[in-house]
Amino acid sequence: MIKDVLDDIKKDMTKAVDSMKHGLTKIRTGRASISLLDGLMADYYGTPTPINQLATLSTPEPRLIAVQPWDKGAFQPIEKAILKSELGLTPQNDGKMIRIPIPPLNEERRRDLVKLIKKMGEEFKVEIRNYRRDGNALLKEMEKEKEISKDDLIKGQEGIQVLTDDYIKKLDVLMMEKEHEIMEI
Repeated sequence: MIKDVLDDIKKDMTKAVDSMKHGLTKIRTGRASISLLDGLMADYYGTPTPINQLATLSTPEPRLIAVQPWDKGAFQPIEKAILKSELGLTPQNDGKMIRIPIPPLNEERRRDLVKLIKKMGEEFKVEIRNYRRDGNALLKEMEKEKEISKDDLIKGQEGIQVLTDDYIKKLDVLMMEKEHEIMEI
């Protein structure tokens, strides 16, 4: 029973860490990455369509994203989607390919991004602590209902705390890596 509770909490905490990883890929670091365009939708013949389904995306240079649409009719919608996004990028269309230069970040913008990462990390830490609280409450309820003993309750709570500490460390590592990546010139 306790193992089931721990497994469920571990699954939830893993999802939180994965969400943080995904969220960090959307933060611009001054280096070209096609993941910056994830989630951008172009209005292709009246249908919102992800850019990666309309074109081949590549990073031929460290500070350049190349978008090669498969259909000539996709150039304008892709350009508009990039311009409307909050990425602050300006696409350049030469009729064959859309090039998106990634400008270097200035010091102030880097510091703002680091603050954003720390805020995001703190939100995910709160989420993990909430899973700990829910798991402990479930164990206490099980002990109250005489499904587990007092000793099992204590062991279960210790297990939950170990999981919590491990996953918070994982979040800290993710935040430090991204911060290092951003502050690197």
